[in-house]
Amino acid sequence: MVCALGAAVCFGTGTVLQAVAARAATTGGGGEAALLLRALRQWRYLAGLALDGLGFLLQIVALRSIPIYAVAAALASSLAVTGVVAARLLQVRLSRVEWAAVGVVCAGLAMLGLASGAEGNRQGPTALKWTMLAIALAVLALGLLGGRWSGRGRALALGLGAGFGFGVVEVAVRLIDSLAPVRLLGNPATYALVLGGGAAFLLLTSALQRGSVTTATAGMVIGETIGPALVGVVWLGDRTRDGLAWLAVLGFLVAVAGALALARFGEAPEAAADTSPSNDTLKKPTGA
Repeated sequence: MVCALGAAVCFGTGTVLQAVAARAATTGGGGEAALLLRALRQWRYLAGLALDGLGFLLQIVALRSIPIYAVAAALASSLAVTGVVAARLLQVRLSRVEWAAVGVVCAGLAMLGLASGAEGNRQGPTALKWTMLAIALAVLALGLLGGRWSGRGRALALGLGAGFGFGVVEVAVRLIDSLAPVRLLGNPATYALVLGGGAAFLLLTSALQRGSVTTATAGMVIGETIGPALVGVVWLGDRTRDGLAWLAVLGFLVAVAGALALARFGEAPEAAADTSPSNDTLKKPTGA
């Protein structure tokens, strides 16, 4: 659980840095790949990627030790980290309600920590690995076509797609049963992990740069928590401590609800990026 929370800290801080860089990469034409290349020239985006890389390693360790539902809820709490980092580094004030939401996330994670059992020891059906690969390919196609979309539903679709991609990564880690080169290259879950993670980053970059980041972030949280948690329980054997299933369910719902309440803090970096003479001070979020 410590590794899962460490991953949340890395992802939450990285989101602030990546959102600033993505907004700064708005100039220039091209599709989503060109946008990603411009963002990669920003040091903040590279720093965010480095934090994401560290977070990913911590996430793998966590997924090998505790159930997916506990890791997913912990990763959703990265939104609380984003809010705190925005308040600390970008001088965005959190209201009492928002600090309360941070407390709600912490309370939900505490309940999950008390109720979580050991990770499941089942590998799931062979079809599950191919299903994860198919979802990863669908997310990649969505990322390549996302730049052509317009309308209010674009940010939600991109956010959900990114969430599904990150969810594929969570499940695929558990489906890789051997690191031997031959076994690794012959496992569809390996390709699902690589494609799902790459496509998710592509979609998230596009959402942070062009759409409503609040909507996209909320969609991402939903996509990366509910599905993988169900897969872990139904097919991979994840369980809770005896008699504490109700506490795990409650903790999961409380943590995700608190994270969704803080989803709008994806907007904070956008305000920070506005350095025009007519707006010298950082815009404060509504209700701050």
